[in-house]
Amino acid sequence: MNAGNKVSIVRCKDYSHAKQAVREAIDLIGGLDGIVFPGARVLLKPNLLSAKPPEEAVTTHPAIVSAICELVVEAGGIPIVGDGAGITHPGVTDEALDVSGIREVAQRAGAEVLSFETSGYELTDVPKPSHFSQLYIAKPVLDADVVISLPKLKTHELTLFTGSVKNMFGAIPLKLRKEAHLLGKKDLFSGAVVDIYSTRVPDLALMDGIVGMEGNGPSRGTPVNAGILMASYDCVSLDVVASKLIGLDPMKVPTNRAAIERGYGTQEPEICGVPLDDVRMKFRLSGTTLVGSAPPFLVRRLGKFFTIRPFINTLQCTMCGACVMNCSAHAIEQKDGKLVINDKRCILCYCCRELCPSGAVKMKRSLFARILFKIRNRK
Repeated sequence: MNAGNKVSIVRCKDYSHAKQAVREAIDLIGGLDGIVFPGARVLLKPNLLSAKPPEEAVTTHPAIVSAICELVVEAGGIPIVGDGAGITHPGVTDEALDVSGIREVAQRAGAEVLSFETSGYELTDVPKPSHFSQLYIAKPVLDADVVISLPKLKTHELTLFTGSVKNMFGAIPLKLRKEAHLLGKKDLFSGAVVDIYSTRVPDLALMDGIVGMEGNGPSRGTPVNAGILMASYDCVSLDVVASKLIGLDPMKVPTNRAAIERGYGTQEPEICGVPLDDVRMKFRLSGTTLVGSAPPFLVRRLGKFFTIRPFINTLQCTMCGACVMNCSAHAIEQKDGKLVINDKRCILCYCCRELCPSGAVKMKRSLFARILFKIRNRK
């Protein structure tokens, strides 16, 4: 077994014990000394999806960011915290840094704090590309000596699960995010996610699973106390174990499958610390997911009868335009002074729902989809 594929699991009942748990999780796989050298510029990439307070479990908790910043300083490194939030309006990343509490704790720990919206991007070749032969990647990611991914343990409406690999999606500008989503199918989109990941593979992943998110993740789900932290030098291996931990077959998570097919990670990582079976729990999946509800051949043959489509609740809609800005397929139109989704153009990427600040994007299910959800929820 490659030592880099080792994944640690430690218990942590609440965020007041975060630093001790973060240190333990990293020490179990070999510590920071092997990757952080004196004077190293260490880019810490949290999940900063949107401007939400930490108790909503949308973003990496500030206690985790604070703890890893302090440990990087102890190791002689120079911590830099940066990300690019889901772009609902210009400047949203700075807003998210403030609302999430990440900016305050990072600066207190001596870290520089950056927004990828304003720090610039650099054109980079993609090794063995699936879709993009070149990508614009945030300069702080490329300029760093060390990159540490700090994902949140969450379900995802498009990819079932979002973890260390998907966390690097924030390193590209809005235009490229829309191009990736425009690929439409989950497998194609996940291949594009791995393209992004491959341009600068993180040196370490530390997953915040103290409070995760189940249901309609990554932004509309329900916080759930999982009480764990996980660490690995290999993001894909960590995501495989995290998928198992929340009750998923790792190879049914399209980002895991795409990464492993490209030679990243392993399907059977070595686990150290707390045994997986001692902390395994079943997260509720999103309202767009029919995995395990019916035989795959039936869904393939009768797919058009299993539709789950977004629509805009005009009573909640504030006409902010975030959905329009993020719709890759240009499927959102204005009619009679209201925003509506053109079902013929919609590619079911659910970005409108994920990034709507007022929660106005809802889901409508066909009769067969409603029946399958009843079957799934009884299991």
